[in-house]
Amino acid sequence: MRRFLAVLVALAILSGSLEALAGSPRPDAPPVSSVRVGTVAPDFTLPTYDGGSVTLSHLRGKVVLINFWATWCPPCRTEKPTMENLYQKFAERGDFVLLAVNVEEDARQALESYLKRTPYSFPIPIDAQGQVQNLYHVYRFPESFIIDRNGIVVDHVIGARDWSDPKTQAYIAKLLGE
Repeated sequence: MRRFLAVLVALAILSGSLEALAGSPRPDAPPVSSVRVGTVAPDFTLPTYDGGSVTLSHLRGKVVLINFWATWCPPCRTEKPTMENLYQKFAERGDFVLLAVNVEEDARQALESYLKRTPYSFPIPIDAQGQVQNLYHVYRFPESFIIDRNGIVVDHVIGARDWSDPKTQAYIAKLLGE
């Protein structure tokens, strides 16, 4: 039996996958994020609610806030007005971008209803298939990543934040070189 287990371990190591030993992870188990502070933010392209599209690598040279959210999420809805405040403060500079990535399967319908009641001016990319959500290993909402001008993740925020807080805005201003 030990020899059999040793062979299995060796095969798993050689194949680069220890999941071969454990089987598939439980579907409700949170994934381990490979997107960490200090790493390059994974590139993606998504359609936006307004009919355009956004590609993260095209934003190199700018400070980018990526926020994953859903209209059904109360903390997400609570922080959105403060995100609008942050966006209004820095958007005219041209070197700050806020991407509020909606992760709902029925995003267009959900957003149409939601944005009639509470319109926002920042871009809202749509990740209806969850590809970028999976790429960033996001499973808690809201969840945000702040990316510097070089494309490096400099902060990872889990949960709602008051983005209009003076300390938060000073942090963004510092990243922008103010």
